[in-house]
Amino acid sequence: MTKTAIQFTILYIVLALAQAIVFNNVCLFGAAVPFVFIYVIIRLPMTLAVNWVLTIGFTLGLVVDIFSDTQGMNSLACTLLAMARRPILHLYFPREDELTMPEPSIRSLGPEIYGRYLFTMVLFYCTAIFLIEAFSLFDPLRIMLRVICSTFLTFLLLLGLDSVISRGS
Repeated sequence: MTKTAIQFTILYIVLALAQAIVFNNVCLFGAAVPFVFIYVIIRLPMTLAVNWVLTIGFTLGLVVDIFSDTQGMNSLACTLLAMARRPILHLYFPREDELTMPEPSIRSLGPEIYGRYLFTMVLFYCTAIFLIEAFSLFDPLRIMLRVICSTFLTFLLLLGLDSVISRGS
């Protein structure tokens, strides 16, 4: 348990700093922004209490907000993502007791189910953050373009990150 907590703390710090220092400055074609820090919420163990998941999600978003000067947008979107995590996993994997490991990953869920779970989580976050940022549907085509491009970029980066982290475990 302590080893897992230390690993998640290191992952939390590294991804939050990487997002604030590197990935917030990346914007491909004026539309695609990678959000790698949400991997911490996606990867949290399913056995973790909902209160802890919401707290971790909020503080992760708050840390990124502080470093990025985004006035609480990431905090709200991360809290929404943390609330939606369990129902989204139940869409694709209805029985938690069949999980081989408590953390959702390619190894525990299999590539197909994990791919769907990861894509849905990233799509949910990107939709939430860009709707919060726009705070209106004034330019729906631009919002949709940003959601789609950011979802695919983040999804590919998180798949690569998961394969590296899962292989190291």
